[in-house]
Amino acid sequence: MKWIAFAGLLIVLPVAAQAQISGDAVKLGVLTDMAGVTADITGKGSLAAAEMAADEAGGKVLGKPIQIISADHQHKADVGTAIARRWLDVEDVDAIVDVPNSGVALAVQGLAREKKRIVLYSGPGTTALTNEQCSPYGFHWTYDTYAVSHGTASAVVKAGGSSWFILASDYAFGHQLQQDATSVITASGGKVLGAARHPLNTPDFSSFLLSAHASGAKVIGLANAGNDTVNAMRQAGEFGLVQGGQSLAALILFLQDVHALGLKDAQGTYLTTASYWDMNEATRAWSKAFFAKTGMMPSMLHAGVYGAVRHYFKAVASAGTDEADKVAAAMKALPVEDVFSEDARVREDGRVTRTMYLVRIKKPSDSKYPWDYFEIVRKIPPEETVWPLAESKCPLLKGDRR
Repeated sequence: MKWIAFAGLLIVLPVAAQAQISGDAVKLGVLTDMAGVTADITGKGSLAAAEMAADEAGGKVLGKPIQIISADHQHKADVGTAIARRWLDVEDVDAIVDVPNSGVALAVQGLAREKKRIVLYSGPGTTALTNEQCSPYGFHWTYDTYAVSHGTASAVVKAGGSSWFILASDYAFGHQLQQDATSVITASGGKVLGAARHPLNTPDFSSFLLSAHASGAKVIGLANAGNDTVNAMRQAGEFGLVQGGQSLAALILFLQDVHALGLKDAQGTYLTTASYWDMNEATRAWSKAFFAKTGMMPSMLHAGVYGAVRHYFKAVASAGTDEADKVAAAMKALPVEDVFSEDARVREDGRVTRTMYLVRIKKPSDSKYPWDYFEIVRKIPPEETVWPLAESKCPLLKGDRR
């Protein structure tokens, strides 16, 4: 398969004559959600994606074995921090991967900065990871709230969705997504008529949706993720809100969410994604191998874990060590090359800039085979979806921020 050809590029870089690998192994910990609201879009798929990157490397970097472990942070910052501390202090983990949930990610960011260890974020969305709370060891790989809000909200406003009610999850991710979407909507000439926040993993959205209906807004924007988005969209359909003239805009929606909803309920919805399994021959080949391991096609977060881990191994090989400062420098210097990343690079603040895609969910009649759900409407260049360095508060940045 053609995606395997990339493996040949991975560990053939010149390295120091004497490799310096702590603990005689390169050890990664996938800190993720194995059973909660985002388990389908991260979880076992994130672990599988990291393992596939390790398999591509032949199971070794600089002649030392790769070890991958995993744990469930349960969407609790104290649980996630305790796991990360044990990994870094006791189990000699070199890098932590994924970390869906922005609150958990920010807690881990502080700990990893103190311990001088790499963290590769695919799951969380908060821009603070590469803005106010940036770290020399933190790499925000796949997306953030700025990216998805600018991609989706601006498109909906331009299509006539001028008034909004925003329903957001009540934690750091949802707050940031609500804030970013509000900024985009108003800058595009629209208005936000109201908003409400719901607890994580809410089973009943009836009161929130009734408030959204009463607002008279043309668009109900969903600033949540995973099962919360699925449940909110399904219940909105049951209440007949769309039939009554309002539209839904999912500010972040994943392939697995559409699979759970079905095209009948999800069709016509716009969303922004960092990748899609069915873009070309190479992405299809990798995704079919992923499907064989997991029983599903990859979300953009799974693809992000794969790309981040692959790049990390490449950086370790280039640096000739797993020492964090040298690996971080190599990650920023090396080009980002994987089948899901187009025009991608790592900025000084740790944010990966990349081409993203505005997609529309297909009608059932337009879907030709399983998981054929997205129609790519346009490519979105990196400069439209990343926080401008000129406005950044990241203390790592010096001098010219153009």
